[in-house]
Amino acid sequence: MEYRRFGDTLVLRIDKGEEIIQSLRLAAEKEQVRLAAVEALGAVDDFTVGVFDTVEKQYHANHFSGAYEIVSLTGTVTTQDGKFYAHLHMSAGDREGKVFGGHLNSATVSATCEMVVRALDGEVERQFDEKVGLNLFRFL
Repeated sequence: MEYRRFGDTLVLRIDKGEEIIQSLRLAAEKEQVRLAAVEALGAVDDFTVGVFDTVEKQYHANHFSGAYEIVSLTGTVTTQDGKFYAHLHMSAGDREGKVFGGHLNSATVSATCEMVVRALDGEVERQFDEKVGLNLFRFL
């Protein structure tokens, strides 16, 4: 992974074989980004996305492998207990044009991933909400 900072924006090139969330974490921690909006596109060959069941209050993960193009990857960087926390969603299409997506658990780049991270002033912490079953925004 290589990246450059342009003012409040990081532009990342995540390379073949690298994991997307891990790469984002490395750049965000190095640049001390604690609040940001994230968007990306590229290609992956192994990824896991999940759907949160609001009744059961748990995620159901789906794993995919093969040739996929990232149709959309969007999300936020915040903190939980003062540490990096990424909440990302990704959809990816196969060679037939079928698209699969959800909450991103992991994704390995097959060619490249181009990511833009817009750092925001301030900090938003995450806190677990028992009623919902998720780590929600807690504004400081």
